Amino acid sequence: MENWITEIMNEFGYMGVMFLIALENIFPPIPSEVILTFGGFMTTTTNLTIFKVVLSATAGSVVGAIVLYMIGLQLDVERLEKIVDRWGHILRLKKSDIHKADAWFDKYGPWAVFLCRFVPLIRSLISIPAGMSNMNVGIFLIFTTIGTFIWNIVLVNLGASLGNSWDVIVYYMDIYSNIIYAILLLLFIIFVFVFVKKRR
Repeated sequence: MENWITEIMNEFGYMGVMFLIALENIFPPIPSEVILTFGGFMTTTTNLTIFKVVLSATAGSVVGAIVLYMIGLQLDVERLEKIVDRWGHILRLKKSDIHKADAWFDKYGPWAVFLCRFVPLIRSLISIPAGMSNMNVGIFLIFTTIGTFIWNIVLVNLGASLGNSWDVIVYYMDIYSNIIYAILLLLFIIFVFVFVKKRR
């Protein structure tokens, strides 16, 4: 996959960066770390600039986030309630659980969107619950753009500073991602355990 990513970026420059980052947001398994750090490296060997690579990546992230936000809008509270009516006894969910989650996101949603932009996998998927909770689209775009912009600045500059050794960042980002995945898995297991225990 890395070869495919680098080929597109070599061929299409800024548009390649924007396209790949948008795709990465919609399909999280595509590694943004490779795209951004290689984009940073390219600024040392081509006429691409750090600022424009960051802008292209940010634009791509926002496009991808909007797509997932729109998907979330289709899964609003009313539709979730219908799912709970039909499958709630199997999923051990009640309508009150949906309303609690929706109320939490109404209160902390903007900051959740911002902070999750720095968490692998979740950084893309957080756009779906934002849409599900009908978060104000303007606020969603502001927090998404700021969080994404910071993430992009850091990785593109790291790629530029390391030059030919840009793939070292990818190695360490893989370690960071694996740690995050392990933490998320542990939290999920704890959540399921507590949730089932309460239901019993």
